[in-house]
Amino acid sequence: MVYEFEGRTEKEAIDRATAELGVEKDTFDVEIVEAQRGGLFKKGFVRINVHVDEPRTAKKNGSSPKARVEEAVIQNQPHFQPEVQNDFERDLISFVENIIKRMGYTGEISVAFRENRKIGFKIDSADSSILIGKKGKNLDALQLLANLYASKLGRGDIRVILDSENYRLRREETLVRLAYTVADRVKETRTSILLEPMNPFDRRLIHTTINDIADIETKSEGEGIYKQVRVFYKGPK
Repeated sequence: MVYEFEGRTEKEAIDRATAELGVEKDTFDVEIVEAQRGGLFKKGFVRINVHVDEPRTAKKNGSSPKARVEEAVIQNQPHFQPEVQNDFERDLISFVENIIKRMGYTGEISVAFRENRKIGFKIDSADSSILIGKKGKNLDALQLLANLYASKLGRGDIRVILDSENYRLRREETLVRLAYTVADRVKETRTSILLEPMNPFDRRLIHTTINDIADIETKSEGEGIYKQVRVFYKGPK
């Protein structure tokens, strides 16, 4: 489900979401829809969409002893251990590897990190470029399926992140550079620029980066998951 919140800053909007929805910050995805930087005579403004899964079955109906043990293993690792720790991780790895195999490729999946309510997997494959796809769309699709399968396993409270060849990090660096380049161009021309369609994570990165630049604001446009970010000038004429 998607809920909309507003605040003077991203943090204030997120705090309102956690208070009204009664959920923790790390249990939902945030999409910045619009961001306006505050100035001397105006307040900042941020509008976000909060993507929340269906009501948590673990909280509503009580989790099984096995689920509680697995959650404790994932959330309380003093030192990261790349070895598979439980059936949940083992089933997810098998699921993703089977999808890749059905696509006609091969790939070896391993645990990359464990965080509170988040787990990352690394895909090692000779066909990484294909599995990543243009602008990471194939990787996003695999990640979506992995999260749906995690929910089917009764662990919808954990977000699954898939990566290959450090694509996520490289993409983040590229987007930050793009944000600064576009902001400079908009400030110079005092017009607006509409970026290519992006997933919610990429859009949020653009919004957050540009939100710290004076006289430049952003707004998401379009429908569906892949929306476009418009960067426009709001400074003195």
